[in-house]
Amino acid sequence: MQNFEDRLKGGHPNSLGNTVEVVEEVLAEPSYFNELFECYFSDDEVVRLRVSNAMKRICRAEKPILVPYIDRLLDEISQIDQASTKWTLANLFALLQKDMTTEHLAKAKTIMKDNLAHHNDWIVLNNTMETLGTWAKKDEELKKWIIPHLERLEKDERKSVRKRAKKIQLLLTK
Repeated sequence: MQNFEDRLKGGHPNSLGNTVEVVEEVLAEPSYFNELFECYFSDDEVVRLRVSNAMKRICRAEKPILVPYIDRLLDEISQIDQASTKWTLANLFALLQKDMTTEHLAKAKTIMKDNLAHHNDWIVLNNTMETLGTWAKKDEELKKWIIPHLERLEKDERKSVRKRAKKIQLLLTK
């Protein structure tokens, strides 16, 4: 046992803490991955934030480690009510798209559509728009669904949300 949960606790909530060190250990010994993944269920939201960051780093460096966990991301991690988890899922779904089945992709779209329609965190909105917008280029039904949401978000009070919504809408209407 690597005691990842204890090692990811503490410090400033916006800092990485020991995340990079933990990622390096998991990449060197992929059998440690499950212990890190289980930290998503920590009571400590800072731990969950850092686990999310670690998941993106591991997925970018060694995607096959995450592929067997796609079902758990869709079924369990998507149920965690924390912004960092929701925006990370949008990133992971984009990275894992080619490894996902048709059923996985349908679930991922449902999760992200719900997040885009009901969440207010600017990072969740931006990352979700990015992934759904990219997918909507090749999915006419998704494109029809997302356009009204992009129009709504073009009027958002936050500049980054407005700009992202406009950018994606332009991309989809070319």
